[in-house]
Amino acid sequence: MLYPLNLSLTGKNCVIIGGGKVAERKAKTLLEADALVTVIAPEVTREIESLAAKHKLKIKKTGYQCGMIKSLRPLLVFCAASDDSVNLSAIKEAKRCGVLVNAATRPDLTDFQVPAKVISGDLLFTVSTNGKSPAVAKLIRQQLEAEYPPAFADFLERMSRLRQEIKVKPGGSATHQEFWRQALKPAVIDLVRAGHLEQAEYEVRNGIIDAGVES
Repeated sequence: MLYPLNLSLTGKNCVIIGGGKVAERKAKTLLEADALVTVIAPEVTREIESLAAKHKLKIKKTGYQCGMIKSLRPLLVFCAASDDSVNLSAIKEAKRCGVLVNAATRPDLTDFQVPAKVISGDLLFTVSTNGKSPAVAKLIRQQLEAEYPPAFADFLERMSRLRQEIKVKPGGSATHQEFWRQALKPAVIDLVRAGHLEQAEYEVRNGIIDAGVES
């Protein structure tokens, strides 16, 4: 059983073993999360080279050697080398050092998986099939993207500001619960999905007033 967790990687060391396309994809997503990325591989893709030239990540252009993970002290290790024996050696060292490791080729030794995700502002959806079917996870991700367009990120910001207004009103938690009950009516969500954010906020405010809570 996996434990779902949204993890902040800002300023955290992360190591990628391997320099191919899989490593490149891992590096890009880690950089999006503001992680400090080190790629260990004798050869890397042009894109990884470009990222290093822009000082966005570091490259150790050598094959993995035991002791590298211990010296770098990362929070996470991603094993994406083309040589499975290299991956296995890195996995073993990571586990000895108490470092969480991800290795797509060795799910039996993987500590965590990276789910398919949909990000829109502060709105985040993740989908995981526990590695059983990445294709199904991708399909569900695509459906979520269609169901929750970018307008929901703007709506979330509006609701956050309105929530702050409600917090200073009398009524306590009951007031806040009523606020969200009004905010999340299907009709309001339909307005957001259609891009009618002003009308959606208007309906929420009216609903709160009708419930006896002035906004």
